[in-house]
Amino acid sequence: MIQIDKVYNADMFELISEIDDDVFDLIICDGPYGVTSNEWDRVSGIQGFNLNLIRLFSAKLKNGGTLYLFGKPDCIDFIDYRPYLKLRSKIVWYQPSRLAQGRLNYTNNYDVICYFIKGLKPAAYNLDAIRVSQLVELDHRLRCERVPSVKNGQFGKTKFNTKGKNPGDVWGDIKQLTYKSKELVNREALNTIQKPESLIERLIKASSNTGDLVFDPFAGTGTVPVVCQKLGRHFIGIEKNPQLHKITNSRLNKINLVSFSPNRAIERSDTK
Repeated sequence: MIQIDKVYNADMFELISEIDDDVFDLIICDGPYGVTSNEWDRVSGIQGFNLNLIRLFSAKLKNGGTLYLFGKPDCIDFIDYRPYLKLRSKIVWYQPSRLAQGRLNYTNNYDVICYFIKGLKPAAYNLDAIRVSQLVELDHRLRCERVPSVKNGQFGKTKFNTKGKNPGDVWGDIKQLTYKSKELVNREALNTIQKPESLIERLIKASSNTGDLVFDPFAGTGTVPVVCQKLGRHFIGIEKNPQLHKITNSRLNKINLVSFSPNRAIERSDTK
């Protein structure tokens, strides 16, 4: 029996078989990238590894559910994920503060977040919850909207929104954590493990609603469960490393409990 609103200290590949199919509204997977010497990041081939993840997660997502898969630029370039999920976009998380150490090539200054859905369209995409400030002056935008080719064209119904604009697929407004970041749990988690809460918050707000169930298969320091608890989403997390699991529970215990309906269990069906 797998309970919600809990992070398990276990191997994800072993525990996921105990979770029913078609239960998650959203999966946020920030797992191995296959580019560092860290033990948790050692995989024989990242494309094959990610294809297996996509296959596993597609069964656990509800129809219309979303998967966000973190990685480097080539993390899904050589695999056929189409039998399982539909790729809607590759979000570029731009990090200009990275040290530029390349001597024979341009330094990689971004990660990608692959945005997949199960089915033809997402069950949740809450644009108003993630709008960002308009960078174009209002007068200029209004003049553009009145140009005949725009007004009578494909995007003629697109209007200036005072709440802000769609953040697009290049995110440079959310900075990576630094040694001075208050939310950083320790220096070992910097850059490789811990993501900013504001980054995870955008994903959760965009692709889930209050009371939805979110899965974090590689919980790390617990940022996804922490943000879920703050935003009123249910969650199931898995983290293999005992020290990281302890950090996750410590972070969760510091948050005031959100009023949810009584904790329910997701039981494995013996008929499957």
